[in-house]
Amino acid sequence: MVEDIRRVAVIGAGVMGASIAAHVANAGLPVVLLDIVAKDGDDRSAIARGAIERMLKTEPAPFMSKAAARLVTPGNIDDDLGLIADCDLIVEAVVERLDVKQALYERIDALRKPTSIVSSNTSTIPLGRLVESQSAAFRRDFVITHFFNPPRYMRLLEVVGGPDTRADALDAVTAFADLALGKSVVRCKDRPGFIANRLGIFWLAVGVAEAAERGLAVEDADALIGRPFGIPKTGIFALIDLVGLDLMPHVIGSMAGALAPDDLFHRVNRPVATVEAMIRAGYTGRKGKGGFYRLNRERGKVKEAVDLATGDYRPERPARVPAIEEAGRSMEALMRHPGQHGRYARAVMAATLAYAALLVGDASDEVDAIDEAMRLGYNWKEGPFELIDRIGVDRFTALIVEDGLPVAPILRTAAGRSFYRVEGGIRQVLGLDGTYRDLVRPAGVIMLADVKRAGEPVLKNGSAALWDVGDGVACLEFTGKMNTLDPDVMDLIVRAVPVVAERFRALVIYNEGSNFSVGANLGLALFAANIAAWGEIEKLVAAGQEAFKALKYAPFPVVGAPSGMALGGGCEILLHCHAVQAHAETYMGLVEAGVGVVPGWGGCKEMLARWQATPKHPRGPMPGPMKVFEIVSTATVSKSAADAGDLLYLRPRDGITMNRYRLLADAKAMALRLAEDFATPVPPDYILPGPSGRVAMEMAVAQYARLGKATPHDAVVAGGLAEVLSGGDTDLLQPLGEDDVLALERRVFMRLLRTPGTLARVEHMLETGKPLRN
Repeated sequence: MVEDIRRVAVIGAGVMGASIAAHVANAGLPVVLLDIVAKDGDDRSAIARGAIERMLKTEPAPFMSKAAARLVTPGNIDDDLGLIADCDLIVEAVVERLDVKQALYERIDALRKPTSIVSSNTSTIPLGRLVESQSAAFRRDFVITHFFNPPRYMRLLEVVGGPDTRADALDAVTAFADLALGKSVVRCKDRPGFIANRLGIFWLAVGVAEAAERGLAVEDADALIGRPFGIPKTGIFALIDLVGLDLMPHVIGSMAGALAPDDLFHRVNRPVATVEAMIRAGYTGRKGKGGFYRLNRERGKVKEAVDLATGDYRPERPARVPAIEEAGRSMEALMRHPGQHGRYARAVMAATLAYAALLVGDASDEVDAIDEAMRLGYNWKEGPFELIDRIGVDRFTALIVEDGLPVAPILRTAAGRSFYRVEGGIRQVLGLDGTYRDLVRPAGVIMLADVKRAGEPVLKNGSAALWDVGDGVACLEFTGKMNTLDPDVMDLIVRAVPVVAERFRALVIYNEGSNFSVGANLGLALFAANIAAWGEIEKLVAAGQEAFKALKYAPFPVVGAPSGMALGGGCEILLHCHAVQAHAETYMGLVEAGVGVVPGWGGCKEMLARWQATPKHPRGPMPGPMKVFEIVSTATVSKSAADAGDLLYLRPRDGITMNRYRLLADAKAMALRLAEDFATPVPPDYILPGPSGRVAMEMAVAQYARLGKATPHDAVVAGGLAEVLSGGDTDLLQPLGEDDVLALERRVFMRLLRTPGTLARVEHMLETGKPLRN
């Protein structure tokens, strides 16, 4: 079905429309971006063209690569609307005015080809109103595709069809969004705010009103409505700053005007004078001069927070919420805590979860659809019904009855049970009819969580596990905090290689954490350094080198399947895989210089081999090492999987998966293809420039130091990296083997780790999560 959409038009080059066009281009499809004619200047398409230029400078970047931007054709709706005639999908993202949209639809209908699909990105105007004056053919081809901002990074797409919408149009849009754009599609009913914003705006409105009325500090409120409930640490107030304070009155007003008079939203939607005054004063959040939080540059970049009672700013302070610690990991204990913090958590989350239950049968008939919408639309770790299950349905129902909140029919249906259960290793969800149904993944989706729920690992220790994912493919999973790499990971890799060789055809390295791996366990390294256990540290470095070599020269294909951050050692293990199937949002980098060392698990040798072999780069002993020196000394991290290809962290034969849910299945398919005629790679030789190359690299660093772009310890670390990449004291005509380069990595790594400057960097990174510029 995805092949039905090959060319797209987006009309409306505002922030959302332009970003939707950029993401279509990220998928490799040509896209036309149109807006009104510019009022000034000779370029009538300046608005759309300017939007593309701004996106190339925006952070976080809407484009995954500069090459993607070349797929976007700017234009204007007066001169270029005819370009939509070749488009299979036409996305309208203009101002939220019914008259403007309907007039545009009449023009689109006159020019579009038959069977093309037209969609609106609205979340405030009902579909029925949008198409009420349009032709029957237009109504059949019309859907709502509600993207979340920013479209590249937010995985949720809400899709709404009308009574006249043809089923194959909905299927085509769903398939396209899933496979090409990497979205998780939730089908919604045509209700105000659909699912995520209907519930999310309720949650934000009650959170702000209750904090203001109870006199809570915004820092405390965000701490309470954050990690204790599996919600990002932004909580409520920092999230509104991110979205924009000035947008809130519009979305809340729109919701209030669209909902039935007896909707629970009206009870929690109360004006907050301080917030209204902030907006009038121009405090719009991060995009402006600040919001609930701001950076006071007049006082030397002092972080400040607003006092909700007075509207005055004061220095931001750490949250003071002992109730969180006293409640432990129990949400119910926190919500029943007798202090003001417990009462606030209860007022916000009890009402929000009760409202989520009221949406079942209204916004959606599916409990799991509402959970998915909040997980991906608002980055909740668990959806509202998963949270209710953690509390217990009956205990939660008793709590909201005490608060005078309505008990939704689905809560009565679930009484004495739970919304989710596992039967025979299969997860099931409760339906409106009171029966459970299996949660069946779409074709082409394999989740490791399902495999783990249904069986036992082949091998396991405290930091890693080996799983059978079917068809002769094994999966190596990291399980430590942030998926860091430690001796247990290396031990399991060494143990896994002969097991996979005997029992499987291929190995995939994959996990379902937020990040593939952030690298070595720095805390372990710092502890060993503090007790001068240098021999143990060197053993770990050597063990990592041997483990990664074992993967590289295994008698079966090894496919890495990263998503999120793959840094330091996490990048190095991927460099040793025979192939990589990366999620599009993969951020790879050899970042060891940031903590004062060089890559020690083979990262240098693998990057040297790639840059010396690439036909896109000049040949000879110097250009390759110099390019690797540039990348590694600056701790360059790719901004996407496409960018990782430009840096040669990924190779042309590696693959990219747009949908995170499809990553394991795609990696498994790649592994099976490689297994058909797999041959273990031949170890390379390295022709490196020797002392003269080392001098050239050190001269480059000295120049950066003179310009103030390199610190004194940067120069020390770069000098060690130059020693490795130049081959040390090697003769220019003498080739080195892999073990020679690994020995250099190990020697320089250990030397740098003993320096006070590096130890300070490691300690600072552990304490702050940021590199020390010493």
